[in-house]
Amino acid sequence: MALIEGHRAIDAPPGVEIWDIDPYDPDVQRSPSAFYAALRAKGPFVYLSRYGMLACGRYAETREVFSDHSRFVSSRGVGLQDFQLDSPWRPPSIVLEVDPPEHGKARRALMRALSPKAVAEMRDSFQIAADALLDEVIETPEIEAVSALAETFPTTVFPKAMGLLTVDRQVLIDYGSMVFNALGPDNETRRAAMAHAGDIVPRIAAQCERANLAPNGMAMTIYKAADAGDITEGEAGLLVRSLLSAGVDTTVTGIGNALWCLSQNPDQFDALRAEPSLATNAFEETLRYTSPVSAFCRTANADTEVAGVAIPEGAKILCVLGAANLDPGQWENADRFDITRKVAGHLALGAGIHSCVGQNLARAEGQAFLSALARKVARIEPTAEAVWRPNNAMHPLDRLPLRLIPA
Repeated sequence: MALIEGHRAIDAPPGVEIWDIDPYDPDVQRSPSAFYAALRAKGPFVYLSRYGMLACGRYAETREVFSDHSRFVSSRGVGLQDFQLDSPWRPPSIVLEVDPPEHGKARRALMRALSPKAVAEMRDSFQIAADALLDEVIETPEIEAVSALAETFPTTVFPKAMGLLTVDRQVLIDYGSMVFNALGPDNETRRAAMAHAGDIVPRIAAQCERANLAPNGMAMTIYKAADAGDITEGEAGLLVRSLLSAGVDTTVTGIGNALWCLSQNPDQFDALRAEPSLATNAFEETLRYTSPVSAFCRTANADTEVAGVAIPEGAKILCVLGAANLDPGQWENADRFDITRKVAGHLALGAGIHSCVGQNLARAEGQAFLSALARKVARIEPTAEAVWRPNNAMHPLDRLPLRLIPA
């Protein structure tokens, strides 16, 4: 049985166009819009010949594959590897990379830690931190906004909310980069991210241990589920680790991308300043418009069919969320950034049972940051071109030079 990047290659299904493109090419990752449009134009699915797999980018088919956990499973890996055929580099996430019934047990433990009540209790501290960061940074004539704001804010408030007693900001960022880049092929992007795994992974594992957590943080709430017998002690550690990987990089990327969107669309920043209550919707529109998590895989668990396309058991399918979120068949003026848009239904935070368990927390962080930005900044002026960072599963900025004009 021939494996390509850890999964079984399939033949192109009848009627599906064969496409010799590499979605993981750094040039595609830095500027994916043309790839997204071409993918949608080629039909409900395309066959990626170099990987022996399918890809979808239209909204309807992408949502169907991404959310139907009975036919298209996550437990065989949400990257290119099929965990039934190839061993992953780390223990699989017991939330992201499992299916029912195991998924429900872990998700319930997380939901107690991330309940609406728990997140609501954090909002004031998030707002205080966002205000303080903007007050500090706004005095600088020119900033590199990825490091100064997008990375600093989440890595300040999230570890505190988790209850981490020791925080190494760069380790958290590098670990998230490893987790998401590992979902792609063994390319230069993945190898660079994994180069320091031997140092970073043990440090992250140590931070997730009960002894290194404050008694009143979200992480300890997860360990209390182990005390109650709902999960094991080992599972509690894995859940805390999953939160660290998913809760930092995605929010860093979302906030950085929001700054880019608002700097490129000054009319929309004016609208936000005029009505700061639009902060939450502005963050949601950023998620739709830029899709911080750009693509995840699913694996067909049985022979099936979608949109008239025969899909064999074992087929890997690249669900290109970035393309689906810009589908003009789903969104009017899909390629326009509009903070007043009704964005319910976008796929940036997943769909179905695998929707992002930490989405309320991410939204609370985004709302706090953009609310502070709207009150404290009069204009956001780019001082140089933004630079996007290649990533095998995300669409993050590498550098964003800005000038913030105080209100």
